[in-house]
Amino acid sequence: MGRIAVTDGMSESAISKLEKLGHEVIVSHYEKSDLENGILSEFDAVVIRSATKISRNVLESLDSDTNRLKFIGRAGVGVDNIDIETATKMGIYVCNTPKASTQSVVELTLAHLFASVRHLARADRDLRTGIWSKKELKGTELRGKRLGLIGLGRIAKGVADISQYLGMEIHYFDPFIDKNNQYIKHQKIENLFDICTHISIHCNLTNDTEGLVNLDLINRMPKLDIDGIECGNHIVNCARGGIINEKDALIALNNGSLTSLALDVYEVEPSIGQDLLNHENFHGTPHIAASTKEAQNRIGIEMVDLIDEYFRGLKPSTTLN
Repeated sequence: MGRIAVTDGMSESAISKLEKLGHEVIVSHYEKSDLENGILSEFDAVVIRSATKISRNVLESLDSDTNRLKFIGRAGVGVDNIDIETATKMGIYVCNTPKASTQSVVELTLAHLFASVRHLARADRDLRTGIWSKKELKGTELRGKRLGLIGLGRIAKGVADISQYLGMEIHYFDPFIDKNNQYIKHQKIENLFDICTHISIHCNLTNDTEGLVNLDLINRMPKLDIDGIECGNHIVNCARGGIINEKDALIALNNGSLTSLALDVYEVEPSIGQDLLNHENFHGTPHIAASTKEAQNRIGIEMVDLIDEYFRGLKPSTTLN
């Protein structure tokens, strides 16, 4: 059977299943220098997460005479760390696991929304330093607020369904999605920011979306809810780092045009020591949206199925090229 590299970790049950299918599984993280020296030529398939970058240089370094690599599996959704165009030219399948982590990302997004409007992170920090900030931390409710979604894929719809049940009015901007009668569509992203006090990001990182959420857009947000109550402006991003211009976001937090910012993903990861992280109205998590036991188990099962399809001579069901 095949020789498979797992570079960023995988559930033990999934690795065991691959081995029972007769595959040799090598679990090892490779540095950029190793990847660009063609080490993946020794494998039939590679399974990565966000830490490993399969760039054009990595793919073009594969030994033309001995290369075996014909399958790249992204254990997760986002594939901006893979040069799909070059992989396609080289006849290499690129697959992801789009369904497996949906629930986990939905729940973390909502957790950040709740934490933002009720000042949970700041309240915890104050308590730990002996400050009883009961009077200072008056929050707001999600009910009666306009939630703007940038992108309307599976995760965004999951967030929208629960938020709508909570009493939020759902708006979205997604040029690739036809009108959804459940929610209010905006043809321009500026219109979304003009009306929504709460924004959640759910799009891929591309040339068009890099730095998309900037100071100009943030300054358009209204701060007032449907009933005219001042609820502030709140942004959450559990999608991909780089969609929010972090320098602009810090300016907006400092001047008060942005009330809170919650991130699970960052322009540069790991994100350590940035001024943004020290702002009292920022709270974050270290790219853990899909890091639940349930999601990792589902991701592993889905990846095993995709690899099995490939080795049985089938086109993997989530192939992106």
